[in-house]
Amino acid sequence: MTTFEGTTNGEGRRIVVVAARFNGQITDTLVAGALDALTHHGTDPGDVDVVWVPGAFEIPVVARRFAHAGAHDAIVCLGAVIKGDTYHFELVANETARAIMDISAETGVPVIFEVLATNDLAQAEARAGGSHGNKGWEAAEAALRMADLLARLPKGDPR
Repeated sequence: MTTFEGTTNGEGRRIVVVAARFNGQITDTLVAGALDALTHHGTDPGDVDVVWVPGAFEIPVVARRFAHAGAHDAIVCLGAVIKGDTYHFELVANETARAIMDISAETGVPVIFEVLATNDLAQAEARAGGSHGNKGWEAAEAALRMADLLARLPKGDPR
């Protein structure tokens, strides 16, 4: 039996972080956590690109562009969608998640989804450096693990 698992070794890895400006007080903390994790695990800061988009719904188009360009080992998508009084919350959260999943499946590039979808600001704060940790840090670690794992797997069409 052969077992495959990726590590968080970031040496030589090129990572792009795509982050939404909407709910910036949350997203700024998620991005800081992701960048801290990447450097903590050996990724050269010069090998990390950060791209800011207006909101979560705009993340997939940028992530798709980077995935198709092929210059990065993984993409980390960060944002926060906080429930309001309308159905808009569900539309943005669901469609953003679906689009990000599709990009990863179609390109074979790990595209990590960490767009918080919370009922209120307190829940988002708890996941952006609060009592639930920093999900940006966790997303960066997932990106490194997936980049390493894919490098270890047999080559072939990712679809």
